[in-house]
Amino acid sequence: MASVGGCLTGWGHNRMLVLRTLYAPVRNLVRGKPLLAVFQVCLRCNSNCGYCNLPLNQGRYEMTRDEIRRVFTGLYREGVRVVFLQGGEPLLRRDLPEIIEDLAGLGFFITLITNGTKLTRPLLAGMARHRVTISVSLDTLDRERYRQIRGADQLDQVREGIALLREYPHQKCLVCIVSELNRAEVPAVVRFATEQGMLPVVGAYHWEVGLYGKKDPALMYERQQAGALFQQLLDQSLIPPGSLKRFTEDNVRWLQGQELEPCDAGRYSIAIDASGNVAPCLSLPSSGNLLTASLSDILAGFDQDTITTCSARSSCNRLDSRIIGSIVRHPLTALRTPVTI
Repeated sequence: MASVGGCLTGWGHNRMLVLRTLYAPVRNLVRGKPLLAVFQVCLRCNSNCGYCNLPLNQGRYEMTRDEIRRVFTGLYREGVRVVFLQGGEPLLRRDLPEIIEDLAGLGFFITLITNGTKLTRPLLAGMARHRVTISVSLDTLDRERYRQIRGADQLDQVREGIALLREYPHQKCLVCIVSELNRAEVPAVVRFATEQGMLPVVGAYHWEVGLYGKKDPALMYERQQAGALFQQLLDQSLIPPGSLKRFTEDNVRWLQGQELEPCDAGRYSIAIDASGNVAPCLSLPSSGNLLTASLSDILAGFDQDTITTCSARSSCNRLDSRIIGSIVRHPLTALRTPVTI
């Protein structure tokens, strides 16, 4: 009887833990509160992309591992469950494996967004233990074109990193941003992603959208021509079904001048830089710092009119600011999204 009682007590205790774990994110889903944190774990980068205007490589303060653990312990209690780790280039941060271990231990689902130049077998082995989704940015397979777009001659390193990912056992994506320089080559990049066992994600370059969209004449396209390219990807069934296909369709709609459903910025998703500053998304200004203020106070300081205006102007070439709202509004579509190729 003692052993049976012990099992029942343990089951009851575990059930309470499950309920506590689920309550906060479900509450956030109902109330329109953050479930996703886009975290700039590093404010340094070894690329100089023509479409990125983020303030990087300026010697700004980056939180310590202990500060990050403290901040995200609080965010977990607040119902945040998904973290996108990016930069800059996140793999420039030497303690990134330990930070991933901490976040996974807290219970977060983690996606690493990288340019792919610093991937190694030991790093991938550690991330595999924590089931980290890996997203690699690659816009072209041409070395000179890569240098023009990314501001660095790194294509060989990226392809070496992608080759290492062939054996990676969890979800992996290849993100390609459409610009005038690579527009004709995008279908080939998408086919390359599929051949490597990676889910292709294709977005449109935006300029003059907050902090993110630097205006680069060499990258700027005619919207009609870019829209035709996205439609071509759909017509040739190059994009997987589910949310990825819907994201491509959204780009077609936006490039044709149609309105999109509102983004999640400041609602289901927030952006946090490595100093702890919090903004609705990386394109908008911050409203407070998690080292000195509570998340609720920071959320209250968001300018909702600015968020709405930005949402109407952009289709968001990053999935982060639209993914959760899209899943909530179109759950059957989301269920059709493959986990792997």
